[in-house]
Amino acid sequence: MMTTSRIYADGFPSLAAFIASDPDRTTGIFKRFDRLAVRNLLNIQAELAELQAQLDIFDDEDQISKERSQSLRNWADYKKRQAEDPARMELMIKIKETIKEYREALIFESTLAAIPPPDRKTLKAFREVFFHGRPSDGDSFPTLGGSSATVYNDPNDLVAVHHLQDLDRLTVFVRDHFGYFFKQETPTDGTDIPIVGYASGQKLSTFVGYLSAILAALLLFGSILVLYKTTSPEAKLGLVVLFTSVFAISLSVLTNAKRSEIHGSTAAYAAVLVVFISGNVGG
Repeated sequence: MMTTSRIYADGFPSLAAFIASDPDRTTGIFKRFDRLAVRNLLNIQAELAELQAQLDIFDDEDQISKERSQSLRNWADYKKRQAEDPARMELMIKIKETIKEYREALIFESTLAAIPPPDRKTLKAFREVFFHGRPSDGDSFPTLGGSSATVYNDPNDLVAVHHLQDLDRLTVFVRDHFGYFFKQETPTDGTDIPIVGYASGQKLSTFVGYLSAILAALLLFGSILVLYKTTSPEAKLGLVVLFTSVFAISLSVLTNAKRSEIHGSTAAYAAVLVVFISGNVGG
């Protein structure tokens, strides 16, 4: 089936087409504008502080007489008091609107803070596309102009709208050094979208799963075989220590397991080896 060639104009069209071309959606990288977000929160916070001060003044005025102070204890009287004084009504409406805006902004910032930054390799490829080459090259130039030319300069102020699950060290190693074996076809054929090699996350995860199972089996059955062939009790004890250390180090280096998980798994592994050598199998 023939594909229709499509040329995207350099700028917003080409950048949008490139971001949308990633099957895993990991190139959806945008600026967080943290400084502006904090400035906005500070402004709303200051506005609320002023509104609260104005409300306190009104409350103090209502304590002058017994009749007015009653409005601070009874909602019906309070509404009547507000109706008599439009300024009070406007103040309460303003407080309601502003505090809603403020808390929504806080929730948005809290949610955004939980999103991890873009993957290092993905960001590097993204920046090379955005700058039409390596940013450090003399002939490179940004896809967007004006103030937008610098939006991707600070990696600490960027966010990826879709982030793959936290990758373990073994997966990262395989992806960084053998990613070309997991290349995934992209819908960029027939277009001028920059060609970027995408490593299929699903294929990579499947391969690492099989590799992890093989390594675990080798570490377990290999150690049992070596212990089976060893006759010296002292040598067996030393081998148990060696294999247990290798197992613990491999868990620490190749996985994202927590310390408690590493301790538990290592203890179970050591217990299997101890039971094996204490059973005098083949002895």
